[in-house]
Amino acid sequence: MKTAITELFGIEHPIVQGGMHYVGLAELAAAVSNAGGLGILTALTQPTPNDLAREIARCREMTDKPFGVNLTFLPARTPPDYRGYIAAVVEGGIKVVETAGNNPQPWLPVLHDAGIKVIHKCTSVRHALKAEAIGCDAVSVDGFECGGHPGEDDVPNFILLPRAADELRIPFVASGGMADGRSLVAALAMGAAGINMGTRFVATQEAPVHPKVKDAIVSATELDTRLVMRPLRNTERVLRNEGVERLLAKERELGQNIKFEDILDEVAGVYPRVMRDGELDAGAWSCGMVAGLIDDVPSVAALIERIMAQANTIIRERLHGMVA
Repeated sequence: MKTAITELFGIEHPIVQGGMHYVGLAELAAAVSNAGGLGILTALTQPTPNDLAREIARCREMTDKPFGVNLTFLPARTPPDYRGYIAAVVEGGIKVVETAGNNPQPWLPVLHDAGIKVIHKCTSVRHALKAEAIGCDAVSVDGFECGGHPGEDDVPNFILLPRAADELRIPFVASGGMADGRSLVAALAMGAAGINMGTRFVATQEAPVHPKVKDAIVSATELDTRLVMRPLRNTERVLRNEGVERLLAKERELGQNIKFEDILDEVAGVYPRVMRDGELDAGAWSCGMVAGLIDDVPSVAALIERIMAQANTIIRERLHGMVA
């Protein structure tokens, strides 16, 4: 299947694995790339730029296909060594970087000078247009359904994707609610050039997370996510658990007076405890509503093959038959 995204990134299938904290490691990224998609390493999961360089080298040993690196730019009193992480990306020969969080504009020149294509995660059309204006090569348009941070506009993909298609000139992938061939065909119909999957890739054999995490996603329905940190305007969609219920109770009790410090126990340092150690109730961890469409833990190769086969069947048989 050829789309603007497969051509831009040099991949076989228009399927991108989103950057995910303590999930985007070499095992998963290499598996996605080997299966014809675009695997993504998550830079800030690595404690230092040297650690990222080693992870890039480790992934390179597992695949000879293109893979990328996620760089999330976050406000912090002591920011990460972004200059060092970018140096590791450039020196590691990476050709695709997924940026997220704050405006990546200060870092675009060095990335583009190294021949790197940049795809920026956006939760609104206005942010996508800004990404286009500053020179990003593509964007990931994240609807309200997505796991992680859906923004503050609450616009689902059935509206957001056609709006993005109406406004953007650069290609974009659809993120949020993407799980199968139906998702891919729907995204293409609404103007996207591919899909970005996060939660669906967590529930795969190669995902380097605790089996309890995968089981929790398979067991969840579309009703089992919650939105947290709304009063802080840092909304995150997470899987319901005891830690999340504690967090929501604090939000109800403190209302608009809540501060980030009040919920540190439920959000700080949670990911290694959940993803690595299987402490599912430690606190808030990202999960999309798409969990309701996930009922197995296949290999990455089997999943991508299944998605493409279903998409081709829908396009060639079901939809074509309607037109004929």
